[in-house]
Amino acid sequence: MTDNVAGPDISVPPNSTLDLKSVTSKTRLDNIIVLINPMSGGVGNGAADQARAILDEYPITADIRTLDGDSFNQTIDEAIKAKPDALLVLAGDGTARTIATLAGQNDILVATLPGGTMNMLPKALYGTGDWKKALRRVLEDGEPRKVAGGAIGDEYFYCAAILGAPALWAPAREAIRSGKIGQAFSKAKLAFNRAFSGRIRFSLDGQPAEKAEALVLITPLISKAFDENTAGLEAAAMKIDDAGQAVRLAANALFTEWRNDQAVETRKTRSVEVWGRSRIPAVIDGETVPVGKSAKVRFVPHAFTALALSADALENVE
Repeated sequence: MTDNVAGPDISVPPNSTLDLKSVTSKTRLDNIIVLINPMSGGVGNGAADQARAILDEYPITADIRTLDGDSFNQTIDEAIKAKPDALLVLAGDGTARTIATLAGQNDILVATLPGGTMNMLPKALYGTGDWKKALRRVLEDGEPRKVAGGAIGDEYFYCAAILGAPALWAPAREAIRSGKIGQAFSKAKLAFNRAFSGRIRFSLDGQPAEKAEALVLITPLISKAFDENTAGLEAAAMKIDDAGQAVRLAANALFTEWRNDQAVETRKTRSVEVWGRSRIPAVIDGETVPVGKSAKVRFVPHAFTALALSADALENVE
């Protein structure tokens, strides 16, 4: 038995005078399940009640289930088996990514609301880091949107993967954005000390091996070089010849758009092999994952279908 927080049936009865807001006409949303992890950093204990209050404004049947304790995985499995019109997820980056993958494998429409620390995927799909705003946008303007991605073994990513010691810059940059300067300094120092101790080797689409400090693989969802119809990943290799370039690239990685740096080369690829002398630091969609001393990466043309705003609608989001 799962520890669920299930709300009442909020279908509108005949002759009801309740003034409800319109739900998107772009897909069916009669029956949805909302999975909430209150322990995630961007969620909180009151999230289930707050979500219920918003959902009650719309003519849909919504079942809110809390992810917690020993029933965590079972609750997710039962939600997948229920085959709702859409599965909404309010949880951390890793949990949202995992559920999106499962939803894709089971042909279920899924909305990953921003409930984590970096929220890379939700921001790309909804244009906000505020889960309440994202929820309203999903309900009122959401439509099915195919999302391509990449996979490193069994680990899927939908925004970007950073392979190599500069992956350690990601936590430092996030600390800066959060105003935690002392923490950012310590993380940046650790990253810098490790970043140039050894290069990784990589091969794109079976081509001859190359060396780089890091390889960043970017999906069509967020790529600035390619669009969503591109059948491949944007591969950005960080190549550094001297300490001066290292300092400049480290600064750009933390404070500006690192892809504009002259030490970065960008190409398209569908498959990648990466290897090194020691374990390769890796961050996928903002989450650190283990990949060992070698990894194979493949492009996934249709990883899952998101209930999201269209690319055109996102451009007009305030």
